[in-house]
Amino acid sequence: MSIVIRNAYVVTQNKSRDIIKGDILIDNGRIIHVGNVRESGDIEIDATGDVIIPGLINTHSHVSMSLLKGQIDDLTFDKFLDKSFDIDAKRTKVDILAGARQGCMEMLLTGTTTFVDLYYSQDVIARSVEETGIRGVLGWAILDTQYTTQSGTPLDNAKRFHRDYKKHARIMPALGLQGVYVCSTETFLGAKEYALENDLLMTFHLSETRKEVADCKKKEGRRPADYLASIDFLNDHCLAAHSAWLTINEIKQLAQNGVKVSTCPASNMKLATGGVAPIPEMLQHNVTVSIGTDGSTTNNCLDMFREMRLLSLLQKSNRWDPTILPAQQTLDMATIGGAKAIRMDDQLGSIEAGKRADVVIMNGKSPNLRPMRIENIVSNIIYSACGADVKTVLCDGKIVVKDRRMTTVDEEKILADSEEAVRKLLS
Repeated sequence: MSIVIRNAYVVTQNKSRDIIKGDILIDNGRIIHVGNVRESGDIEIDATGDVIIPGLINTHSHVSMSLLKGQIDDLTFDKFLDKSFDIDAKRTKVDILAGARQGCMEMLLTGTTTFVDLYYSQDVIARSVEETGIRGVLGWAILDTQYTTQSGTPLDNAKRFHRDYKKHARIMPALGLQGVYVCSTETFLGAKEYALENDLLMTFHLSETRKEVADCKKKEGRRPADYLASIDFLNDHCLAAHSAWLTINEIKQLAQNGVKVSTCPASNMKLATGGVAPIPEMLQHNVTVSIGTDGSTTNNCLDMFREMRLLSLLQKSNRWDPTILPAQQTLDMATIGGAKAIRMDDQLGSIEAGKRADVVIMNGKSPNLRPMRIENIVSNIIYSACGADVKTVLCDGKIVVKDRRMTTVDEEKILADSEEAVRKLLS
């Protein structure tokens, strides 16, 4: 089925970062042409005056925790963890699915078409991906057996998930290592061996807090990134979330090994874990940086527009430099940077012929996006836009959001199910 979107401002995010006023032709899930489309499509979308961007890529989340939004707020980090673990131990497949459905719906309605997840029961979360129409890079949580509530060995569970789902559309199985505080050298290297054999992404928490760094130095004699480099774990299949407490030497280690980073500013600020991720230094050393929202207990919001704005303003404020992380560079992180982080930049991250048709149409009549000129569109996207500006979303060439409504699932039922699930979970 062919789709033509007409008369929009298209923020292509191609190598030249061209913004054109024109059309997009989509067929069989791929972008065929960007510019002047003369032929008709099976579906025609009039986007006159609207803004089109590539689907946003959220590179760190725990999507099923959407169910717990507002339940674990305003606590010190240790008490936050205690309450999180207490609730987590009681979770069932029913409430995990309810939370994942709600989270996937929230992301699509706010312009995210691909997300990276780190959690257990990814077979349940995969169901929400298939139902809602989003794309999920699903990292099964891996940690040492003495720390887990999973049945069986977490690494074996992750391997089984990969075998079962490796041929599913829009589901990319991955390995989700929890972090140095619960993963031994043996666990890290076992995951690495399987990931490289099967060309899988490995995502993990890295240097999120000072305590994590201090504990790793005490246990291993090195800071977390230095330790992972010393055991020959780091490689270009790695995506390190948070990465807030890094030294220059650790940044160089990440760069030399092709490790990508997912920075999560809202989460780190909300939990007051201190420090601001050294993004300028990462960029100076050519580390690919992407953006993650983290889960709904540490952020409460999966809107990547909020995350982009916050990231840029936080870095400017922290460095006393308004030129740090300008709008275009920030948008790059949420689009082509996110695609590079998940090793899919040949398929996603920009609106170009041959790529998958992940497309977000934003309402050009939103007052917060006006006045609109090609020269200020990107600035408006980063500093003025929000998820509510999203009108229509295509993922893999399918219309999954149309005029602010989901086309794939019953929104009211998803919300009702999540309310019932959280009531039972917290009772």
